Amino acid sequence: MKRTSTLLADGREILYYDAGGGAARAVPDTRSLDAPAAASEVRRDPLLGDSVVIASHRQGRTHLPPADACPLCPSTGLRASEVPAGDYEVVVFENRFPSLAGDTGRCEVICFTPDHRTSFAELDEERAALVLAAWTDRTAELSARDGVRQVYCFENRGAEIGVTLGHPHGQIYAFPFITPRTTRMLATVEAHRARTGGNLFEEVLAAERAEGTRVVLAAGHWTAFVPYAARWPYEVHLYPNRRTADLTTLDEDARAEFPRVYLELLRRFDRLFDRPEPTPYVSAWHQAPASGEGRADFALHLELFTVRRTADKLKYLAGTEAGMEAYMNDVRPEDAAARLRAVATR
Repeated sequence: MKRTSTLLADGREILYYDAGGGAARAVPDTRSLDAPAAASEVRRDPLLGDSVVIASHRQGRTHLPPADACPLCPSTGLRASEVPAGDYEVVVFENRFPSLAGDTGRCEVICFTPDHRTSFAELDEERAALVLAAWTDRTAELSARDGVRQVYCFENRGAEIGVTLGHPHGQIYAFPFITPRTTRMLATVEAHRARTGGNLFEEVLAAERAEGTRVVLAAGHWTAFVPYAARWPYEVHLYPNRRTADLTTLDEDARAEFPRVYLELLRRFDRLFDRPEPTPYVSAWHQAPASGEGRADFALHLELFTVRRTADKLKYLAGTEAGMEAYMNDVRPEDAAARLRAVATR
């Protein structure tokens, strides 16, 4: 993999990732841009203890532009975009409208392909492997920065999810705090270790593999299953079979197998419903904190879920869920797993 780092017109960093070594991507940004606004503030909820980011400057961010004005497509002679190069394989750049910046962290955009009309599920395995390499590189670099506590790589796809840019892309957040979801996981895992001496992540994975009814895909180095208490109608957790803290410590065998497994999962999601458009989803990497005791027991895993529950119905958060975080799922996890097995590639 070759990485080329340069700057955009307003001083933000942009990095091009290429599978080969011959590409020259350091194209100057010819736009005239003001310095990006960065007025983020992290506040702590006194009752829950959660950190909340206040980022009022994001109200003016780009919202659903037409395809011919997409800021994530390569630049052309007629229009300059966020990507100055006329082509790319995978590109990462600092978000122009970041939720986190400066002392409060960093937000990056990752574009998986220059093709506006495709999706991650339609990439080939070589490109998916390059995306994994970029995620890993960004995790390593951002985790080493002062003040960064956790790195989160994710993709939101589909207007139903709230995506405002249609180009195939994801985001990478470097948080100055450990996120509430991870904090809860760490507390549960620590309590389990103190009570039993075992690792809860490993025991959950072993139990799912042994029981089998919720396993969606079992490969040599990865296992995908619908969790026993799934919150979403179709929700899959993907674990490497050998526990590791984050993407930087993933072994080479698992790294090599990941593109095939992940692409198969995404394609199964697209076959779940008889609809012409792709299935909306959130795909989220859960990684250990950048440092500290929590790393020792954490297990890297990816959580993939959709808000679509049938071909013509969406799963909206009800008052019990949005107000009390008490989830109600309309689909039995065992039925969801059976359905995801049934739509496997033939």
